[in-house]
Amino acid sequence: MTQRSAVFPANRHALYEAHGYSAAIRSGDLLFVSGQVGSRADGSPDPDFETQVRLAFSNLSATLAAAGCSFDDIVDVTTFHTAPENQFPTIMQVKNEIFTAQPYPNWTALGVTWLAGFDFEIKVIARIPN
Repeated sequence: MTQRSAVFPANRHALYEAHGYSAAIRSGDLLFVSGQVGSRADGSPDPDFETQVRLAFSNLSATLAAAGCSFDDIVDVTTFHTAPENQFPTIMQVKNEIFTAQPYPNWTALGVTWLAGFDFEIKVIARIPN
């Protein structure tokens, strides 16, 4: 049976302890990353939406790096949006800066009504390189 182990970025934010969850779980050659939000170090949301999206991707990058992965290793993305029709242009701008080459990962975007004070969240599954 494959063992699972927790992965945390070097400078993890306060939300992991406050809510009792792991940044990611490594299982075999897969990395299951918890939803990453645009939090500052104290766990609070940045009030500017674009900054929040960029921080979420930055937090995601740090978690991926802690497992030896990068954005290129992502195979599946799920994002959560509190106002998708208004937010999508900003999200697509940031997304297109990060995912610049095909094949792009799978992507599912969901509109939600609540993200604990945040407006954007991203969770992914990545394959851990050998």
